[in-house]
Amino acid sequence: MAGNRHRIGIVGGNANRAWAHDAHVPALRKMTDRFVIEAVSARTQELADEANAAFGGNRAFGDSLALVRDSDVDVVAVSVKVPEHRAVVLAALAAGKHVYCEWPLGRDLAEAEQMAAAVPKGAHVMIGTQALSAPAVLHARRLIEEGHLGDLQVCRVFSPTVGWGDSAPPHYAYLQDKANGATLETIAGGHTLSMMEYLLGAYVEVDARNTIMRRQVPITGSDEMVERTCADHMLVLGRHESGCVSTLEVTGGVANRDFSLELVGTRGSLTMSSSFPGGYQAGTIVLETSFGAPPVPAHVVEGLRYAPVNVAEAWARFADDIENGTYTVPDFEGAVRLTRLLDAIDAASASGQRAVLR
Repeated sequence: MAGNRHRIGIVGGNANRAWAHDAHVPALRKMTDRFVIEAVSARTQELADEANAAFGGNRAFGDSLALVRDSDVDVVAVSVKVPEHRAVVLAALAAGKHVYCEWPLGRDLAEAEQMAAAVPKGAHVMIGTQALSAPAVLHARRLIEEGHLGDLQVCRVFSPTVGWGDSAPPHYAYLQDKANGATLETIAGGHTLSMMEYLLGAYVEVDARNTIMRRQVPITGSDEMVERTCADHMLVLGRHESGCVSTLEVTGGVANRDFSLELVGTRGSLTMSSSFPGGYQAGTIVLETSFGAPPVPAHVVEGLRYAPVNVAEAWARFADDIENGTYTVPDFEGAVRLTRLLDAIDAASASGQRAVLR
């Protein structure tokens, strides 16, 4: 640390777009009392220099592995394409760094398990399922644990995203290939499933239908056409450890519908909504209840909107863990469990048979 500030190295810098630019940097720059952007890496030195200047960083690297070896970096933020996660994460852990890696952790279960197994004792890691740090989600869980809803009965979730629609921009072409691990199922589906398990308990059985509605996808601004091999629509029916039965619909290519969750218990009910078109996890989540619940606590950083709003909450919790020696944030073991759940859903869809998980 530099004084009381965690020195962050961002892998995946881009001065104009990408998730680090849209989410991590605005969040970190609102908390300069706790964080400093120490270094930035990109695919080339030129891109790294541009991103470093835009982010207000101290150093730029055209090689991500050089960044993770930098002794002045305490925490590595991995914000590159999913197929590149494994090499960077393993190198960062070997170099003794704490790691915040975007979700999905790896392309598949084997990669996720390898990275989770590589975490040394005492290291802090976080997986980027940032909705689990949103004040509304944390508050909803407290209300459930305190018994305000009674026994959980039924939960219905609609989770739309503008992605995986009729076309894709060039930088999202790779999201159409299931082998890359960054799909509607893993991203939109995974973020939603993680929150549902956080509130309702782990799934004990699932039935699912994953469907490809649009198999040929034009790339905007070109004559290129790519084949979509991942689902652009998911339906999941499940039962949880709490006894709650849930339904989930995740659908791509939808820009004008809000995320919605409705949870009914024997004593009360609650709803959550989010209007961000890229996915509920990247926007402010609004919680309402059928009873006189205390208000949702304020965000740790005021004035943020959309992508950085929940990422800032995640960074604050991660810093708390590092400073206090606690382990409260979603970690790589949680990412492995979520990957296994997605595999079970995929298998249930392919076989047409219900999958019993525990």
